[in-house]
Amino acid sequence: MDASAADNLLFSQAPVPAQLDDIKAQLDLILLALEALAGLGSEAVLAAAQTLGFAALMSDRVSLWRLRQSSPLRKGQGRKKLDIEEAKALVVVICHLAQQQRSSIRQAIAKLEELTAKKQPPYQAAILGDYLDAFSNTYQERMEESPAFSHQGLEQLALRLLIDLLFYSAPNGDRRLWLALLERSRRKALT
Repeated sequence: MDASAADNLLFSQAPVPAQLDDIKAQLDLILLALEALAGLGSEAVLAAAQTLGFAALMSDRVSLWRLRQSSPLRKGQGRKKLDIEEAKALVVVICHLAQQQRSSIRQAIAKLEELTAKKQPPYQAAILGDYLDAFSNTYQERMEESPAFSHQGLEQLALRLLIDLLFYSAPNGDRRLWLALLERSRRKALT
């Protein structure tokens, strides 16, 4: 999928500016989950952006950092505003990376299902324990502290994002992700 693929996504309605804050936050969290599971860094994101034709939007580590700092959840956020084209590009890049990591995502989900059926904590499986630790550590390092977010809440967020990654790694994952972002931001705007 290349840059023209972003234009082919079902962007039935563009988000209004009030929705972009939630979309920015969700994209950053999904990418954080993918990085935590697969051990990906900015180089993998930049390589995917280059391959997909988004080098102009994500040309180097600094431009990627600025793009991710647009998330309202980030410490020191607000240095860059995310526009609709950047959001579309991030959707395509995230789904491309998720497709590359599909076997790891499926393995982690299978372990989660197995442990849930046995009523055992996810940390019992090495792949899930490592993922949850990496997610939690990275989240606490990069994101603003929220007193409403307990350790258990952070674990639930990480597991929900892991399950979401399975859907985004499938064919048409970019479409699914975009529609999920729009729906979630609309619901949040209504509350």
